[in-house]
Amino acid sequence: MSAGFKEAPKSASQRFDNAQAAYDQVLALYNGQIAYLREALKRFVAGEHFDEPVRAKYPFVRIHTDTVARADSRLSYGFVAGPGTYETTLTRPDLFEDYYREQFSLLLNNHNVTLEVGLSSEPIPVHFSLADNDYIEGSLTPERRVMLSDLFDLPDLASMDDGIANGTHNVKAGASKPLALFTAPRVDYSLHRLRHYTGTSPEHFQNFVLFTNYQFYIDQFVQLSHTLMQTPPDPANPRDDDDCIAFVEPGNVLTRRVGVPAEAFDALGAVPPRLPQMPAYHLVRRDRSGITMVNIGVGPSNAKTITDHIAVLRPLAWIMLGHCAGLRTSQQLGDYVLAHGYVREDHVLDEDLPLWVPIPPLAEIQLALEGAVEDVTQLQGYELKRIMRTGTVASTDNRNWELMPHREPERRFSQSRAVALDMESATIAANGFRFRVPYGTLLCVSDKPLHGEIKLPGMANTFYRERVDQHLRIGLRAIERLRHNRTEQLHSRKLRSFAEVAFQ
Repeated sequence: MSAGFKEAPKSASQRFDNAQAAYDQVLALYNGQIAYLREALKRFVAGEHFDEPVRAKYPFVRIHTDTVARADSRLSYGFVAGPGTYETTLTRPDLFEDYYREQFSLLLNNHNVTLEVGLSSEPIPVHFSLADNDYIEGSLTPERRVMLSDLFDLPDLASMDDGIANGTHNVKAGASKPLALFTAPRVDYSLHRLRHYTGTSPEHFQNFVLFTNYQFYIDQFVQLSHTLMQTPPDPANPRDDDDCIAFVEPGNVLTRRVGVPAEAFDALGAVPPRLPQMPAYHLVRRDRSGITMVNIGVGPSNAKTITDHIAVLRPLAWIMLGHCAGLRTSQQLGDYVLAHGYVREDHVLDEDLPLWVPIPPLAEIQLALEGAVEDVTQLQGYELKRIMRTGTVASTDNRNWELMPHREPERRFSQSRAVALDMESATIAANGFRFRVPYGTLLCVSDKPLHGEIKLPGMANTFYRERVDQHLRIGLRAIERLRHNRTEQLHSRKLRSFAEVAFQ
């Protein structure tokens, strides 16, 4: 190490019986390590010579219990499975403040033991210490870029696999069991990927997420959100959206709601030269219970990619709103399909979640979606069945399955009792199940290829005008309904395994 450059801050682990105090220590440890790493990197980029490697470490939280003290059986998270030592590494306490405090409080309340907080042996990759819009490689010579990997820790994929979430993680003898689905490096990796794919910072993501496979829905969401931003809350006529304070678009372009002070936000961002692969738009609430909407485009690969990364933010629910092919003669263009089962022919999750694993419908999401259709269409009971049916949705990775020279796909879809076909819904639902994120699907029939009704330009334009606005409003209304549910009710026990991690 060059003369005069201090070593990374060291700290003995400490025990806490208070969630806020434990969080404060995590924050202090993390900030100290990141400050050290950034200062070292700054000096390295300026040309300073280091004789020794530079290493900073993630903080950890650990719990030990000797009893099988059972938590309230109604809970779906917040407790460990049995006696032993459990721990996880932590990152970005500024971003996860409320989340960490909640998890710490539940562990303290449910087990009546202390939390141990300290520095782990897991190094912080130097790229994960960078602030938004910080780039280093372009300012380094090829020789210095090679030297960077010798002096600083780089992202190591071996430390960020999904074995815990997949249920394939093996705990070595004498090692601690996991407390959370994701380690700190895995979280940091996804946070950086989210910036790349969506064009917005993770700080803007809200706890409820809508996915769509058509830009028309995004256009309508943008229009509704901008209208809301120009409408100040009316105390005489309170509305559910009164707490919406800003709207954020790709490039972190931020529109404040009328009356919200400028100091409530940092930089307003800049319009990007081109849209990212899966642009995200955020209708921000004060408590992060707003709505993030992402245009995932077409196909299961995109659907898996984006949900892999959003999952680390631990959203309260995600819902797919998109178009589908209707498979029944009784369906009309514009009808809705509420998925209660999935045929998984997307294949992108076959290695992570075996096909024999059922993807169950979640009552809380199903009721919210069905109730939202009733609210928006003003139809109930038997009349509601005229425009919506509940059934199995098949998702395929073959966009042109209709052109196959044999009838095998059609036969399989018929045997499965599928009522609709798309390319993303099963992937989003399966990854919700895999990552313990409540999920749901409401699709709109845009064509019926088995019955000769395909999308032609004129038909499509009329269909989009008539249905996109209503479909989107149904999705927004469903989230209003879910928002009023308590978190522990929304996170169904159906999503938890019998040896589950404690963190939600």
